[in-house]
Amino acid sequence: MAHYDVLIVGGGAAGFFTAINVATFNPELKVAILERGKNVLSKVKISGGGRCNVTHAEFIPKDLSLNYPRGEKELLGPFHSFMTGDTIGWFADRGVELKTEDDGRMFPVTNTSETIIDCFLSETRRLGIKVLTGQPVKNIQKNNESWVVESTKTNFGCDQLVIATGSNPKMWDILKDLGHKMVDAVPSLFTFNIKDPRIKDLAGISTFAEVKITNSGLESEGPLLITHWGMSGPGILKLSAWGARDLNDCNYQFSILVNWVPSFNPESISEELTRLKESSAKQKVIKYAQFELPKRLWIKLVKASGIPEDEVWANVSKKQLDQLALQLCKGEFSVNGKSTFKDEFVTAGGVDLKEIDFKTFRSKKYENLYLAGEVLNIDAITGGFNFQNAWTGGFIAAKAIAGIS
Repeated sequence: MAHYDVLIVGGGAAGFFTAINVATFNPELKVAILERGKNVLSKVKISGGGRCNVTHAEFIPKDLSLNYPRGEKELLGPFHSFMTGDTIGWFADRGVELKTEDDGRMFPVTNTSETIIDCFLSETRRLGIKVLTGQPVKNIQKNNESWVVESTKTNFGCDQLVIATGSNPKMWDILKDLGHKMVDAVPSLFTFNIKDPRIKDLAGISTFAEVKITNSGLESEGPLLITHWGMSGPGILKLSAWGARDLNDCNYQFSILVNWVPSFNPESISEELTRLKESSAKQKVIKYAQFELPKRLWIKLVKASGIPEDEVWANVSKKQLDQLALQLCKGEFSVNGKSTFKDEFVTAGGVDLKEIDFKTFRSKKYENLYLAGEVLNIDAITGGFNFQNAWTGGFIAAKAIAGIS
């Protein structure tokens, strides 16, 4: 049975970051990564459309923590130790430069996730870290002060064990058998399935909007993307993250109110529409899109208000103006189901956060068991925040494992 000082189960972002930092802090330690699949870092590879959204340009710990529906309070302390600026520096020290896009997301300047993967694999080779693929773990047992990790092929022993397996159900069962309380998984970061004539044939149109879930306090704003199956974009994805459990409880059957012109409310938009009725009296209502809305969306909303295609502003009735104001500021859409956001799948759920010491990311039940990444009940909105959680947890766990205070 091969024995390691440190064994990391999970060959993803958190697992590699932990392993590399452990070996960097203490090169004397014998470190290995166990991965159940044939390939490592598969989620890193597909993230950000294959560009890898490494982190987000948010440099104040408190503000950064606000992007985590689950984990906000717990991550505040860790972010004071390692957060965005540290991530940028860590990669820069290894020859990987990051760039910031207009929305704050940060990517490698090469625009490919292979840059991050190559960096990690190069570091594991340089540091002598064993990367063992095709090793699904079927059981973990405590053996006096050490651990025995049983894969389907062989057994491994280790003094310090790190679990960084994300939302792998098998590992959650193993952790439950070890006495950890697991919070059931539900999807997070998903798009809304909506069939509605107002958005039919508008796939690809994106505009800034405000979205509220009716009968709840959940609301968000941001770019809203109309898709073939409904609505997506940051404005929707934020709602899906914050409402992950509530929306699961209602089986993804609910309604939303969309304000397509967030700088207006129904009263102020009515005043503006009345002004347009006077100033553009002879002009067809659908001819020019108002409020900087995409033209095709404007036409759909005008028609939904009961205004005929050839109607001029002068002939629009008060009832029709009121309807248009409603469509613009409080358009109600029925959601019937969800879809996975691209190839990225994030879940809410995992190890109960009360059972983790966030100064070290060590289990409160076992002195030599650490957990990092999405195996914990931590998840974030889209934009690089889930990876930042992986980097922060991996770095702090590595320091503790290597004995660095």
